[in-house]
Amino acid sequence: MSIKNIIPQIIKLKIRLLKRIIVDEIKGCRSKFAKTENANQPFNHAIKLSQEIKDSHLCRNKIENIKIASNKIGKIIIYPGEIFSFWRIVGEPDRKNGFKIGRNIISGKLHEDYGGGLCQLSGIIYHVSLIAGLKILERYNHTIDLYTDETRFTPLGTDATVVYGYKDLRIMNNYNSPVNFKFEIKDHEIVVELRSVEYIEEKIIRLEKKELENTIEVFTFNQKNEILNKSHYKKKEC
Repeated sequence: MSIKNIIPQIIKLKIRLLKRIIVDEIKGCRSKFAKTENANQPFNHAIKLSQEIKDSHLCRNKIENIKIASNKIGKIIIYPGEIFSFWRIVGEPDRKNGFKIGRNIISGKLHEDYGGGLCQLSGIIYHVSLIAGLKILERYNHTIDLYTDETRFTPLGTDATVVYGYKDLRIMNNYNSPVNFKFEIKDHEIVVELRSVEYIEEKIIRLEKKELENTIEVFTFNQKNEILNKSHYKKKEC
């Protein structure tokens, strides 16, 4: 048995968090993270996007988790040059922070854990950021495509999985005025508005899917036909 297998998960997490701090310090990112909690800005423009929240096991818990996280994110202003970090704003998704048991996809399989369901929130933030043309610094797709074209709530390639301490969603405001994410959470729908002080033109995003024997690749192109991202999924086993 390797040493890695006998180290408790809580210790592994603390090590990962410490590594994050060190790397962010070396890269000079720590002073750039958005943290101002004051949304009293003249946000006169918005790009709006909505997704269906599918009814499923622990759906009510998922909605509560999304509400907790979206309330925190909605307070933050992202000034020019600042970086939005999902986990730096939301914090650890555990019971003491009010999060409930929900479904997570871990290593391609469904599991139940505190904070389950937050990937739909991070995904819609990523998607609307693509449309707005914000700079994506860090984003991960799910390892496996568990849905069909009929059951998925967002186009394949626009998801963004987040795992506390391991996988973050980080987006830079590359415009000259502040932006802010505002949410409305309903029983079967999540609505996000990327609000801005100055007008932001919606960008045309094109997704190109390539099916291989056991995997699916999705390329995300902008309107200049430049590749913004590449997503790689394992196919769901029948």
